[in-house]
Amino acid sequence: MCLAIPMEIQKVDGMVATCVAKGISRQVNLVLLEEGAFSTGDYVMVHVGYALQVISVEEAQATWELLDEMVNHDA
Repeated sequence: MCLAIPMEIQKVDGMVATCVAKGISRQVNLVLLEEGAFSTGDYVMVHVGYALQVISVEEAQATWELLDEMVNHDA
């Protein structure tokens, strides 16, 4: 199973972005996205350092709610 994490783009430098999620900053490769389809403030789904797709802020929030629920679930 693969897991992608929603992250917010803070800075774009060519096809690499500095992205943040839950206070953690990472360098993310944007090469899999169409050039010009993203900008600072956008949210992207990130897997192993690559942005897979641009998503809405609502999708990012909903995904984090589900991820938090899985982590905090008392199983």
